[in-house]
Amino acid sequence: MSVSNPATTADRPNLLRRFATAVAQWIDSDYCPDGAEKMRAEPDRVDWVRVMPFVILHVGCLGVIWVGVSAFAAWAAVFLYFIRMFAVTGIHHRYFSHKTYSTSRAGQFFLALWAGTTVQRGSLWWAYHHRHHHQHSDDPEDAHSPHVHGFLWSHIGWITSRRNFPTDYTKVKDLAKFPELVWLNRFDLVVPILYAFSMLGLGMLLERFAPGLGTNGPQMLVWGFFISTTALFHGTACINSMAHLMGKRRFKTEDDSRNSFILSIICLGEGWHNNHHRYQSCTRNGFYWWEIDPTYYGLKLLSYTGLIWGLKPVPQSILDEGRHADHHHSVAASERASEVHANVSLRQVIPAAAAIAVATATAAQADLPKKADGPAIHKDLSSELVKPNNPVAPGTGTGPAA
Repeated sequence: MSVSNPATTADRPNLLRRFATAVAQWIDSDYCPDGAEKMRAEPDRVDWVRVMPFVILHVGCLGVIWVGVSAFAAWAAVFLYFIRMFAVTGIHHRYFSHKTYSTSRAGQFFLALWAGTTVQRGSLWWAYHHRHHHQHSDDPEDAHSPHVHGFLWSHIGWITSRRNFPTDYTKVKDLAKFPELVWLNRFDLVVPILYAFSMLGLGMLLERFAPGLGTNGPQMLVWGFFISTTALFHGTACINSMAHLMGKRRFKTEDDSRNSFILSIICLGEGWHNNHHRYQSCTRNGFYWWEIDPTYYGLKLLSYTGLIWGLKPVPQSILDEGRHADHHHSVAASERASEVHANVSLRQVIPAAAAIAVATATAAQADLPKKADGPAIHKDLSSELVKPNNPVAPGTGTGPAA
């Protein structure tokens, strides 16, 4: 007769309860039977049941094996990536997280619906975590710092942890006073599901009324929802994982935020991350005209429609500080380049001078009678000459952190 392990038997109700809670949170993300504070106090660990919709999103990309590809579907995926990346950067980030411009209550609700199509939870949850990130950037409390938790956790792991699921509404009181925003945040799967069905319906309509496009419902669902949304998530996550690792530092902030042109293309201007961490309250992240910031350009266009207004500029003092820092970095780089050039020139001059001296001595002795050479005369002196090293590329020496 087998005897049950008491510990296993005791854990079974807890596992079932945890499973039921995770399933309930698919529908109601604010459902926390033991309280949100207790959940946020848990250690970091992946809740596989709770993140199953996130897993399904990635697995759904494999549907391309069956639905194939058409030019229309592929370009639609690219278009939907950028139009929804704008929702991440211009709405989730620059409006709900930082309030860098103003809108009406109706406009705010419209923006929240638009942002909901990104499938990155509700706008209040997004804003709460981003504000927390700025408060504790690259500190142990930062949920997605690559310096604290490592690259993989900062990129994707943190969003799978139970402790990061609940929204702390006390950190977004300015937004939590609007019940319609709280509702969208609480039932954060509603908009993504509607968006997925809209892609399916669009494909079915195009198959019937525009067959020349070569697409259909399932194909538009896979490309317009699964593939485009998965790429959108990882593009956004690059700011968490890479914008604190790659690029240059113009401002001496207390974290390791950096500016990256490449990330600014991927994320429509969010790559100017060091700028943003220096001054969070302005609408643009690319502080200077040569720093491409498509999100700012889009918001500027929206302001002409009257939907939004009051875009906050970069203070002149911050611009002057940045120009001074750029000038200092340019001078330092020039000095390093001069030192490297001098070293390279010296390495080239010394062996050349030695060769000239040897040739001169040889020419001077050419007409003299030869003597019997001793062993030292026949010694191979090629190993004694200093050979020039390969030129050192500027910037490879030790200098200030990028």
